[in-house]
Amino acid sequence: MTYNVGTIDRAIRIVIGLLIAVWSINAGNFWWVLGVALIATGIFRVCGLYRLFGINTCKT
Repeated sequence: MTYNVGTIDRAIRIVIGLLIAVWSINAGNFWWVLGVALIATGIFRVCGLYRLFGINTCKT
């Protein structure tokens, strides 16, 4: 599998994902799904939307 999420992009996704997930769980809504998706794409370094649109922020 080819990585398409770079280091800075990865860190931003994980931080924003954590913020959204924590806020959503405290608010009692279902936005935590978006937070989990951002965390997962940050951890696995692969984004399906990036692949669909031909975007690659990974330098290697």
